[in-house]
Amino acid sequence: MYQQIEANKRRSVILVIIFIVFVLFLGWLFGQLTDFGYFGPVIALIISLAMAATSYFAGDKIALKTAGAKQIQKQDNPYVYRLVENLCITAGLPMPKIYIINDPNINAFATGRDPDHASIAVTQGAIDKLENEELEGVIAHELSHIKNYDIRLMMIVIVLVGTIVLISDWLIRSFLWGKSDRDKGQLGLVLLVAGIVLAILSPLIAKLIQLAISRKREFLADADGSLLTRYPQGLANALKKIANENRQPLKKANNATAHLYIANPFGQSKKFLSKLFATHPPINERVEKLQQMA
Repeated sequence: MYQQIEANKRRSVILVIIFIVFVLFLGWLFGQLTDFGYFGPVIALIISLAMAATSYFAGDKIALKTAGAKQIQKQDNPYVYRLVENLCITAGLPMPKIYIINDPNINAFATGRDPDHASIAVTQGAIDKLENEELEGVIAHELSHIKNYDIRLMMIVIVLVGTIVLISDWLIRSFLWGKSDRDKGQLGLVLLVAGIVLAILSPLIAKLIQLAISRKREFLADADGSLLTRYPQGLANALKKIANENRQPLKKANNATAHLYIANPFGQSKKFLSKLFATHPPINERVEKLQQMA
């Protein structure tokens, strides 16, 4: 279990580094194709930081509002509140804000910027349909996202994806501006071709990197959550119920926040392309790994 956690952490760090280098390279290429020169990477960095600041301080509120989540206090639902409280004590984490989503599907997500500013949202379906050990496994999974700073990591990745898409759009527009380094002989022609290819492919590449990070963090949270409860089968059983009972998408499912949930809010798909662009690894693979830990 510890080996799986460490391996996933290393891979996630490598993917984020690749992402950042990719953003700076696109900024440099944009500068070479326009009159911005070496200010291109600086512009890309400034935009990334501005978007990151907005997401850092308001991203959790946006995600919770998008999901239609309502905050509860202890007296509103003592069962859920005490379950979260007990797991937080075990994990050595501060108590997050607790939200309930009025939806019959079984699902949950965590958001925020760090353990001191975190929130957990659980669907009413998860509360009604899961046994105590199963719901405990789901909540432990989400607390692991908080403990491992996945909530911050995914927020950074979303910002980088948005920045790459934005710069790619600038690259396409720069080809129409007329005055650029493409007029400077063979080097300009090479940069032009590279710019066209990257402008078309970079949003797709960015999305695939984002999904790869998201899937790896799910495996990590499964392992770490099981370490917290000492009962991997509880989460495995919850995932089986999710696969069997979530027949319809969440009422307020959203592509921008889909990666936050413990399971894809749009449901599972067996189609190859759908699996390639899925925000979560297949549930049967997650269940298999959990049962190997038991």
